[in-house]
Amino acid sequence: MSAILQVGLIGYGLAGSVFHAPLIQHTPGLALHAIVSSQRDRLLRTFTDVHVHAQVDDLLADPAIDAVVIATPNEQHAPLALAALQAGKHVLVDKPFALSTAEARSVVDAARSAERVVSVFQNRRFDADYLSLRGVLESGALGRIAECHSHFDRFRPQVRDRWRESDAPGSGLWMDLGPHLLDQMLQLFGWPEAISADIDAQRDGARSDDYFHAVLHYPGLRAIVHAGSLVAASATRFAVHGSHGSYLKDGRDVQEDQLRQGIAPGAPGWGLDPVHGQQVQVDGDGKVHRHSVDNVLGDYRRFYAAFRDAMLGEGEPPVTAEQALQLMRLLEAGRESADTGRRVDLR
Repeated sequence: MSAILQVGLIGYGLAGSVFHAPLIQHTPGLALHAIVSSQRDRLLRTFTDVHVHAQVDDLLADPAIDAVVIATPNEQHAPLALAALQAGKHVLVDKPFALSTAEARSVVDAARSAERVVSVFQNRRFDADYLSLRGVLESGALGRIAECHSHFDRFRPQVRDRWRESDAPGSGLWMDLGPHLLDQMLQLFGWPEAISADIDAQRDGARSDDYFHAVLHYPGLRAIVHAGSLVAASATRFAVHGSHGSYLKDGRDVQEDQLRQGIAPGAPGWGLDPVHGQQVQVDGDGKVHRHSVDNVLGDYRRFYAAFRDAMLGEGEPPVTAEQALQLMRLLEAGRESADTGRRVDLR
């Protein structure tokens, strides 16, 4: 690969510093060219070959930049994406894509008009646990699937002073973890007939939602996504039940922890999940059989590699415009269900 695409990163908080910058730097064919951040002194001590800007306009005006990654608070996603597209850049937006379907559609329309790639960062399509589950389902070993439970629980009893837990537009757990868990179910099972959701603020002093439980309704199948902030004893990450057996998976993908520890993407042990799933089946005599299922290797760099290829005209974006719009519709429908206490029909 001869072309090196130059990437500008807007935002250097958790998403920008822990996820995007390391993944950009360790994906062949991409180079981190510039960052927009108020942490100028810190970045100048961290990087020797990256331009640091205080203003977004300075980054967008740089003709060397091919693509812009937006890792800012959620309410800024759509406005910054529109500005970057107007400047002629390809765009990758951290999840959620926007605050509403209407906002998301305006970004998609702008990308089509500018003939630029736009995508949303659904890195958890490349979690080891999700990829392993997908392999089990594709094997047909569980038969017809009746239930799929996806839990992403944490124990964070103290409300922290950060925008994700504030009362700002786009804050809260539904817009933080909801996009990941819903996207995985859409990838596995397609568009549901309806959604029922319960979204709540459970912690003392909570300023935004910190709990959700949503059910996606399919013919003969229910996919349940759940996240809580007061769960000291975390539940099984995935529990799937079908006509021929069940699949259970504890623990979570290790890549986020590895990135937080400063481990470089692609280092030895990268994306290797040490906790294997268990497949449970019952034979004709009623005897229960359990066996371990080897994990597929996770690798978030595969997302950035697909984004790179799409910019080069060598494939679709890792998340297409239509997929981004579908997910926004589902997030909005879930909020509507929680607000009204009703199941929302999606057909």
